[in-house]
Amino acid sequence: MAWQYSEKTKQLFMDAVHGKPGTHLGEIEDPDGFGEHGSITCGDAMRFTFRVRRHPTDPARDVITEARYLTFGCTSAIAASEALCSLIERGGYTPVDALRIGNHDIVEFLGGLPEQKIHCSVMGAEALEAAVFNWAQRRGVDLEALGVDLHMDEKDEGRIVCKCFSLSEPYIKRKIRELGLRTIPEITHAIKAGGACMSCHHAPGGLQDLLDEVWGGADQSVERGPAQVSFVGSLHPVGGDGATATPPRADEELSPYQFAKKIEGTVSKHIRPMLQSDGGDIEIVDIKDRLVYCRLTGACQGCAKAGQTLAMMVEQTLKDTIDERIRVIAV
Repeated sequence: MAWQYSEKTKQLFMDAVHGKPGTHLGEIEDPDGFGEHGSITCGDAMRFTFRVRRHPTDPARDVITEARYLTFGCTSAIAASEALCSLIERGGYTPVDALRIGNHDIVEFLGGLPEQKIHCSVMGAEALEAAVFNWAQRRGVDLEALGVDLHMDEKDEGRIVCKCFSLSEPYIKRKIRELGLRTIPEITHAIKAGGACMSCHHAPGGLQDLLDEVWGGADQSVERGPAQVSFVGSLHPVGGDGATATPPRADEELSPYQFAKKIEGTVSKHIRPMLQSDGGDIEIVDIKDRLVYCRLTGACQGCAKAGQTLAMMVEQTLKDTIDERIRVIAV
């Protein structure tokens, strides 16, 4: 399945995996704020850390000076994480003020995201909340007194609705309200609930029942309110130029020859130029089924980040543009 990403999303992803100056992939040692969201078992996870310039008398007036992330996820997860860090550092926010950054701000910064990838921006916003909660505990800041409720007890106290991703009823209902989610596919795209076995879609107390409870059983085709802006067009994702992007679709099954030609074309057009800009290159050694055997050459050969480059740039680019089943093997 080939996703239609904005040019900014693709550039942020490429810059991050190359470790270009000004990018944020990594982790702050002994951070002032630490938060995680998601899990590797469900396919997407993010760790977010930040450092503050401490105010001498009022911890609530600390200012975030540095933000970093580690993520297990796709192109959009990395780009969304980059966007979040950039927005925070440029804004000179206190941790509490940084909570104003929502998933809609991240999507706007990226110039749009495919509907199926909106959950990547939500993941960043949730990891930020967890990190701010951690900072508040460390610095003795009373968030409740400041009118901030981060709902950190939702996943522990609520009934688990989506067992595949361990998402609770309070959490799902809150995200339905916050993001203005009106259908089960919208829930899945935003927070991944119901995206695996799908048994929670119409089970008693499942996703449809939660939608009916939140919206009072109203017609799901009702006109969207302001909250839906965060989706940047639920049915038709918007590209960076404001035009409607073509919805992603699964390619027809390709012959081995056609598949190899698409691999070669993508490497030549998208991957090789990025590697060559750093003095490196790539050689396709063999292609067997969905396994692509590659060898990095030039400055990339023997580089400490060679494995990261193959996994996060080469393999992910091929998955995003050709087929999600592709695996890249280093030789």
